[in-house]
Amino acid sequence: MSARNRRLPRHRAWPLTTTDINECLGPWMTHVSDLRFLAGHGGGSIVLGAAWVAPISRNYGRGIHPDSVGFRIDIHAVDATERAATRAVLRAHALPQLHEWIARAIAADETWQLTPHQHYWRLTDGRLTDRDEA
Repeated sequence: MSARNRRLPRHRAWPLTTTDINECLGPWMTHVSDLRFLAGHGGGSIVLGAAWVAPISRNYGRGIHPDSVGFRIDIHAVDATERAATRAVLRAHALPQLHEWIARAIAADETWQLTPHQHYWRLTDGRLTDRDEA
């Protein structure tokens, strides 16, 4: 995202770009329904998040909009001084793991696909951890 269109204060930056995600996922990118660049501090140590948005009725009419089903990827802002180091770690480790997570999800059975899922990558003191969360 260009600096002109950014919604971040100067001391914050996104560690990944849309191009990074596109290169990582390749043809799986067609299954991503929402790619969000989050501006707040709400993520804490979370730097990357992925979610499977299951085909669950979200309203009383029991309708499911087909565009809402798919993967959502959230890129969390980090301190601008840590952007380069965070980017290197995410490109080397988190993006290949994201690719694998999405590939496994696409191949998963119907039971898995009918349930919402979330996966987060956290970076604390230079150490990247990831896990599925409910």
